[in-house]
Amino acid sequence: MSSFDLSKRVSKTTWIKLARHSILFVGPSWVGDMVMAQSLFKIVKTADPECSLDVLAPAWSLPIVARMPEIRSGIASETGHGELGLGKRRKIGQTLRAQNYDRAIIIPRSFKSALIPWFANIPIRTGFRGESRYFLINDVRELNRDILDQTVKRFVALGVGAGEPMPEIPYPILQVSKERQQDLVLKQNLDTSRPVIGMMPGAEYGPAKCWPLEYFRELAERLDQSGFSVWVLGSEKDRESGDVIAANGHATNLCGQTALVDVIDLLALCQQVVSNDSGLMHVAAAVGVHVHGIYGSSSPLFTPPLTHKRDIHSVNLDCSPCFERHCPLGHLRCLRDILPSEIHAKIV
Repeated sequence: MSSFDLSKRVSKTTWIKLARHSILFVGPSWVGDMVMAQSLFKIVKTADPECSLDVLAPAWSLPIVARMPEIRSGIASETGHGELGLGKRRKIGQTLRAQNYDRAIIIPRSFKSALIPWFANIPIRTGFRGESRYFLINDVRELNRDILDQTVKRFVALGVGAGEPMPEIPYPILQVSKERQQDLVLKQNLDTSRPVIGMMPGAEYGPAKCWPLEYFRELAERLDQSGFSVWVLGSEKDRESGDVIAANGHATNLCGQTALVDVIDLLALCQQVVSNDSGLMHVAAAVGVHVHGIYGSSSPLFTPPLTHKRDIHSVNLDCSPCFERHCPLGHLRCLRDILPSEIHAKIV
């Protein structure tokens, strides 16, 4: 079937047959979503261990992809967040034609995310209906928000035949490098003589997902006095937040001093972590750490940490979850009503 034949749809028999060859996944653009996408990769790989899986994703996310044993290779998309980059996408797609992929599974629901598989002439292109991309997708799936009520379910649904029941969802598991861990401990002069608690104060989505910094700082003081080492982890954007938390010497601020791949290995050295609903929360869950997830404007029902080792901290207010970047009422009670003493009691 030609990739430009819009009159045909893909049968379940065809899907299963082609799942035995090579598949290109177009990955999401957020850290947490990329981690959760591993559940989809696991479903497909388990169905046929012989199939080859590649992931097209933003360059920054490739260190995460490299820690997923199901994936053969990660391919940099070379376009910025929100950039159409039509010429870049055409060039990448034409280059990928040589790979002769049998199928593409396009996780994002945007128009631009479906362009490269189309340019690559991949015969079967699976994705949810959205953004008038009908001619780019020829295995169109309907997004039933009542049934697919979690992000991870939406990802996994793309890995089974249309109309098939939702399988049991495997949790993400990222590989960890013991050698890199040792190097990082020496390089950063980190204290591992005491059990380590990681703190992740950032959240790319916005301040309505961020627990107050003074609460993080108070919790760090309590934990230090209780015999724990506290590491604050995040990107360069979180450096100032880390300075606030570590101001009294009760924590080590590593924000902006480590690459994403380093954070994966450092989180695996933690006994527990305290995190906003953020990408690093999902990374921590995927390396097997006990996660204390703090939810403000978002919902733990929609994007829970995918691990059995977790405590969810959320306040059931009439106004939450609002899913806004900034508190529309200005009081941020959904986060301020979660007290440091409560989380400290759960940890110790």
